[in-house]
Amino acid sequence: MTEFTATTSPPETGELLSAISEPAALLTPEYRIVAANEAYHALYGDNVIGRFCYEVSHHFNTPCDRAGESCPLDGTCASNTKKRVLHLHHTEHGEEHVDVETHPVHDEHGNITHVVEIMRHSTIASATPEAQGLIGRSQAFSRMLDLVQRVAPTDATALLLGETGVGKEMVAQAVHQASERHDKPFVPVECSGLTESLFESELFGHEKGAFTGALAQKRGLVEAASGGTLFLDEIGDIPLPMQVKLLRLLETSTFRRVGSTEPRQAKFRLICATHRNLKDMVKDGRFREDLYFRINIFPILLPSLRERVDDLAVLIPSIWQRVAPGQELSIDDDARRMLYAYAYPGNIRELRNILERAALLADGNPITPDCLPMEMVLQSGNGLDFETELSEPLVTLEEAEQRYLKNALARFKGTRKELADKLGLSERKLYRKIQALNTD
Repeated sequence: MTEFTATTSPPETGELLSAISEPAALLTPEYRIVAANEAYHALYGDNVIGRFCYEVSHHFNTPCDRAGESCPLDGTCASNTKKRVLHLHHTEHGEEHVDVETHPVHDEHGNITHVVEIMRHSTIASATPEAQGLIGRSQAFSRMLDLVQRVAPTDATALLLGETGVGKEMVAQAVHQASERHDKPFVPVECSGLTESLFESELFGHEKGAFTGALAQKRGLVEAASGGTLFLDEIGDIPLPMQVKLLRLLETSTFRRVGSTEPRQAKFRLICATHRNLKDMVKDGRFREDLYFRINIFPILLPSLRERVDDLAVLIPSIWQRVAPGQELSIDDDARRMLYAYAYPGNIRELRNILERAALLADGNPITPDCLPMEMVLQSGNGLDFETELSEPLVTLEEAEQRYLKNALARFKGTRKELADKLGLSERKLYRKIQALNTD
């Protein structure tokens, strides 16, 4: 990689740009583009010289830092060092995630005269719904993606943290695909629910006759991941006795099959994930502190879906293409408001389930509130017969319940038992409430 921290004149720097394969440009500290290589022109067009960098890449009329993003040029000028940030750029191919790296160029007195900007387009994620894999454009998503792109090319252990359903395995696969091990196996291990003996056999394998039912030799998942990536999902659920053996595996890169005394070499990249608070588990004695420090090398917090509501605009059509291929997406205004207002405790997994169910109920017609789960109706307040505006007179809780129950009976398409389950009632109690409704 060419360094631009030595005293280099703008003409010489312009010549160096042509040696860079990625899109690169020479900028003034005032954001003006004074030179660019062919790759930059191919991506942003021929008419870039003399224009502002933020105008070309972002279509902004003001610098990035004044439009809610971190400006690497300003960072380089302030610190006199290389800076690197992840931005969402407008290119000839549409909006793309771009890893932007800036280097200072000095005069003979050590003053910064120009900045070299190098663009590396993300192969991990996309900002368009047509793509596969990681999709998003919100700031929360970009912060996560920046960390993913930094750790992916290395062999550092990544610890993925976040709520259930945020897509931790998909992120782990993205890290693997962007690493030098991408042509080797990606082996996921679901740690939750495995007993101590089963976990050891699954992870390390066993010899024939090692225990009752071991009728043949079995290669473990550690061996299956040789040269590639081992993904331990829900590592917080690993039993304490097995945590000792896992720590030994990570510290020595060796293991033994169950029933064998022969040590074997383990060569893999480790990625772990959990929805649990491992720090609290360490305090409570439920997770080994030494193992925690061993896997907590590069933690990445995956945002919940409610933290990236802006991504629904690309996630909904993307998921729709997968759960209902060939069916044209159409959502009415009320249903769309409900989809955007919902908190999604199950995150992206729940969004997928909601859209798949809605596609089945819609029968090719636009999705309406009737196609959405009752809990979504309850949270959004949509579909209630009574007014909820502050200007309206208050009613008793009994009257509010009756009005809501009438609305639920009119809208719900399932059985009375299913409706009772949705409302958190027994079927008998729902029946009594309906009887009372009919006698009023």
